[in-house]
Amino acid sequence: MALEMQDLMALQSLDKKSEMTPYETYMVSHKESKKPSGVAIAGLTVASVAAAAAIGSWIFGPVYGNAKAGQAREAAQGAKELAAAQYNAALQLIAQGNADTKANIDRILLGLQRETDARAAGDLNITTTINDTLSGQQSSSLTAQQAAELAASQATQQVMQQTFADAVTGRSSLNATPVQIYSAPQPCGCPGCGCNGMQ
Repeated sequence: MALEMQDLMALQSLDKKSEMTPYETYMVSHKESKKPSGVAIAGLTVASVAAAAAIGSWIFGPVYGNAKAGQAREAAQGAKELAAAQYNAALQLIAQGNADTKANIDRILLGLQRETDARAAGDLNITTTINDTLSGQQSSSLTAQQAAELAASQATQQVMQQTFADAVTGRSSLNATPVQIYSAPQPCGCPGCGCNGMQ
């Protein structure tokens, strides 16, 4: 036959000679078994903190989320403005590059046109010279620029020849203003002549 807990307590109390009755011993052990242990207290503390965190996130979560959303909006607006500025700068660089390219192409075309015009004029002059040579009619004419260059060259050559001639003849070493040598009258050194000491 199995003994119940109360019977076991009664037997135990008889051994220890305690002053408590079996009922009292049972009640004390029952109450002691209901005391919270360290694990239970830690679990209760963790549960309380978790509950407080959950309530806090439920209350303050939207506020924090709104703040972060505001920051994200500001960052997105800043990025949008920066991208727009960079896009405008890139457009300006492209436009400047196109303008530079157009200017270079215009310069090249102008140079080609000048070269073509010069060749056409040269071909006309060569053709005229060949025709004049074949027909025996030699005609020559100078342009105004060629005539001016020729006159300047001739004037320079004339000055050079005159300078050389002056240097060879010694004329360039002469004083620009001719000077005559003058000496003051001297008394006459003749004895007994009647010139009164004047020569």
